[in-house]
Amino acid sequence: MSIEGYVAPGFEAVRALYEHNMATLAERNTQLCVYVGETPVVDLWATAIDDASFSADSLVNVFSSGKSLEAIALAMLVDRGLLDYNAKIVDYWPEFGANNKQDTSIADLMRHEAGLAAFDTSIEPTDMHPKQLKTNALGAIIERQTQKFRVGENSQREYHAITRGWIANEVFRRADPAARTMGEFLREEVAAALDVDVFIGLREDELPRVSEVVMLGIAFQFLQGLIPKAFGRKMELNLWQTTVKLGRLLMGSRNRTNGGAPTPIVGMKKLSIFDLPAVSQGEMPSAGAKCSARGLAKLAAVMANGGQLGEVQLMGSFAHAALHAEPVERNMMTMNTTFSQGGLASFPKPTEGYGSKLEAGLNQGRDGYHGWMGLGGSIFQWNLEHKIGFAYVPTSLNVLDIVNERGKAYQAAVVDCINRR
Repeated sequence: MSIEGYVAPGFEAVRALYEHNMATLAERNTQLCVYVGETPVVDLWATAIDDASFSADSLVNVFSSGKSLEAIALAMLVDRGLLDYNAKIVDYWPEFGANNKQDTSIADLMRHEAGLAAFDTSIEPTDMHPKQLKTNALGAIIERQTQKFRVGENSQREYHAITRGWIANEVFRRADPAARTMGEFLREEVAAALDVDVFIGLREDELPRVSEVVMLGIAFQFLQGLIPKAFGRKMELNLWQTTVKLGRLLMGSRNRTNGGAPTPIVGMKKLSIFDLPAVSQGEMPSAGAKCSARGLAKLAAVMANGGQLGEVQLMGSFAHAALHAEPVERNMMTMNTTFSQGGLASFPKPTEGYGSKLEAGLNQGRDGYHGWMGLGGSIFQWNLEHKIGFAYVPTSLNVLDIVNERGKAYQAAVVDCINRR
């Protein structure tokens, strides 16, 4: 195992935890980067599989951590007076209103309340490429969709795991005066301005920099859950803890609308499809962003500092506040979640305890943070109180760790280090 990088004085406990996890958990390649204020205080990367090609600049698919990238991109349009969260999607995209979708607002979409958690067809990878997006290849599919909402009172929220980003991208390119896709905009006005590796859609010459993700076998994860932590269990949770959380998730999913829907992408049978060149070069903002932890943490630091880092300002105070404003708590996947009008999750500390173990796992230890996380492990979030910009990017996907416990432990360790200074 090789661990490289730096931690600032006072944050040695974070490095100790990182070293321990790399040595004991089922990790492959990981990156961990943290800013406090405008200063990077943690910048670590490691390989447990002797991968000589892996570095701090390697790009990894971060799955739903990309949802916060799309939220930031839309907020930058709000900053320029080009977008209003309370406006209807049809104000920017009239054809979206087909089949009675005309009343759906931007805020509805960003809170996962658009009734479009799945589409009626799988998307061809090439239709996600910028050239094809601009022919409305994907937009036309979205336009013909009919909304479906979960049954029950106050049940309009349903996780738009991949579809939120596709819809948001179509809104974005119509609202942007240059008609850029979200990926093109982020490359030009975020990645270039901050000198960070944060991409939605790669160029061909960037493909060799990708460190591929690998999903841990389900049987392996369950069997590991039987091993006591003291005897070398390679997962954060034991079998009982995992089973309880999965059970609650499965109970909540009985009321979902996307059961039996086609796979989001043509040919999608394994998660390895996200690293195929045709998919990597396409734009799937909610699930296909390729980033480094260094890049995400620096961008998170911008958000933690009110939209500006040093001389680079991505958005002013109005848009920054609007992005985080109007948080609404509703049930999603059998646990209460809080999403702002701009599409950011927040993790407040409850006044009367958590509603379930699953809800506690989602929130406890990351209270005060904003942003989201990715399937199997990645986290891209920021903390406004402590001005923390945080990013953790693993290539080993523990899909049964549905609230990303191992990354959350680093978030809590960072706050603890700050409180001890």
